[in-house]
Amino acid sequence: METRNGNRSFFDGGLLELIGWTILGWLVTVATVGICYPWALTMLYGWKINHTVIDGHRMHFSGSAVGLFGQWIKWLLLSLITLGIYSFWVRIKLEDWKARHTNLID
Repeated sequence: METRNGNRSFFDGGLLELIGWTILGWLVTVATVGICYPWALTMLYGWKINHTVIDGHRMHFSGSAVGLFGQWIKWLLLSLITLGIYSFWVRIKLEDWKARHTNLID
Protein backbone atom coordinates (compact mmCIF):
# COMPACT_ATOMS: atom_id res chain seq x y z
CA MET A 1 0.00 0.00 0.00
CA GLU A 2 2.80 2.41 -0.65
CA THR A 3 1.82 5.78 -2.06
CA ARG A 4 3.89 7.57 -4.66
CA ASN A 5 5.99 9.32 -2.01
CA GLY A 6 6.63 6.03 -0.17
CA ASN A 7 4.42 6.92 2.81
CA ARG A 8 2.25 4.03 3.95
CA SER A 9 -0.01 6.28 6.06
CA PHE A 10 -2.70 8.29 4.33
CA PHE A 11 -6.31 9.44 4.32
CA ASP A 12 -8.43 8.58 1.26
CA GLY A 13 -11.73 10.35 2.02
CA GLY A 14 -13.02 13.03 -0.31
CA LEU A 15 -14.15 16.59 0.31
CA LEU A 16 -17.65 16.09 -1.12
CA GLU A 17 -18.18 13.06 1.11
CA LEU A 18 -17.07 15.05 4.16
CA ILE A 19 -19.40 17.91 3.28
CA GLY A 20 -22.31 15.50 2.72
CA TRP A 21 -21.79 13.57 6.00
CA THR A 22 -21.34 16.84 7.92
CA ILE A 23 -24.56 18.33 6.52
CA LEU A 24 -26.46 15.10 7.18
CA GLY A 25 -25.19 14.97 10.77
CA TRP A 26 -26.11 18.60 11.33
CA LEU A 27 -29.59 18.14 9.86
CA VAL A 28 -30.30 15.03 11.95
CA THR A 29 -29.07 16.76 15.10
CA VAL A 30 -31.19 19.85 14.50
CA ALA A 31 -34.29 17.87 13.44
CA THR A 32 -34.15 15.76 16.63
CA VAL A 33 -33.32 18.72 18.88
CA GLY A 34 -29.97 17.17 19.74
CA ILE A 35 -31.24 13.71 20.72
CA CYS A 36 -29.48 12.07 17.75
CA TYR A 37 -26.21 13.97 18.25
CA PRO A 38 -24.43 10.73 19.29
CA TRP A 39 -25.54 9.20 15.97
CA ALA A 40 -24.12 12.18 14.07
CA LEU A 41 -20.84 11.90 15.98
CA THR A 42 -20.44 8.16 15.34
CA MET A 43 -21.38 8.57 11.69
CA LEU A 44 -18.81 11.30 11.04
CA TYR A 45 -16.08 9.76 13.19
CA GLY A 46 -16.64 6.37 11.53
CA TRP A 47 -16.28 7.94 8.10
CA LYS A 48 -12.99 9.61 9.08
CA ILE A 49 -11.50 6.51 10.71
CA ASN A 50 -12.62 4.10 7.98
CA HIS A 51 -10.83 6.25 5.39
CA THR A 52 -7.54 6.31 7.30
CA VAL A 53 -4.55 4.00 6.70
CA ILE A 54 -1.72 3.97 9.25
CA ASP A 55 1.56 2.24 8.42
CA GLY A 56 -0.16 0.19 5.72
CA HIS A 57 -3.08 -0.90 7.94
CA ARG A 58 -6.56 0.43 7.35
CA MET A 59 -8.34 1.61 10.48
CA HIS A 60 -11.85 0.49 11.39
CA PHE A 61 -14.37 2.14 13.70
CA SER A 62 -16.71 -0.26 15.53
CA GLY A 63 -18.60 2.18 17.77
CA SER A 64 -22.36 2.47 17.57
CA ALA A 65 -24.74 5.33 18.20
CA VAL A 66 -26.63 3.22 20.75
CA GLY A 67 -23.43 2.55 22.69
CA LEU A 68 -22.48 6.22 22.67
CA PHE A 69 -26.01 7.27 23.61
CA GLY A 70 -25.77 5.20 26.80
CA GLN A 71 -22.48 6.89 27.68
CA TRP A 72 -23.94 10.27 26.77
CA ILE A 73 -26.81 9.79 29.27
CA LYS A 74 -24.36 8.71 31.99
CA TRP A 75 -22.13 11.72 31.33
CA LEU A 76 -25.14 14.05 31.36
CA LEU A 77 -26.34 12.68 34.70
CA LEU A 78 -22.86 12.94 36.23
CA SER A 79 -22.60 16.52 34.98
CA LEU A 80 -25.96 17.39 36.55
CA ILE A 81 -25.11 15.71 39.87
CA THR A 82 -21.78 17.55 40.09
CA LEU A 83 -23.33 20.88 39.06
CA GLY A 84 -21.44 20.85 35.76
CA ILE A 85 -18.00 19.98 37.10
CA TYR A 86 -17.97 16.55 35.37
CA SER A 87 -18.63 18.23 32.02
CA PHE A 88 -14.96 19.21 31.93
CA TRP A 89 -14.14 15.50 31.60
CA VAL A 90 -16.77 14.67 28.97
CA ARG A 91 -14.56 15.58 26.01
CA ILE A 92 -11.77 13.35 27.37
CA LYS A 93 -14.26 10.52 27.98
CA LEU A 94 -15.52 10.90 24.39
CA GLU A 95 -11.97 10.64 23.03
CA ASP A 96 -11.39 7.55 25.17
CA TRP A 97 -14.63 5.99 23.90
CA LYS A 98 -13.63 6.67 20.29
CA ALA A 99 -10.16 5.18 20.84
CA ARG A 100 -11.65 2.04 22.43
CA HIS A 101 -13.76 1.52 19.30
CA THR A 102 -10.97 2.11 16.78
CA ASN A 103 -8.93 -0.82 15.49
CA LEU A 104 -6.36 -1.56 12.81
CA ILE A 105 -7.30 -4.13 10.18
CA ASP A 106 -4.44 -6.53 9.38
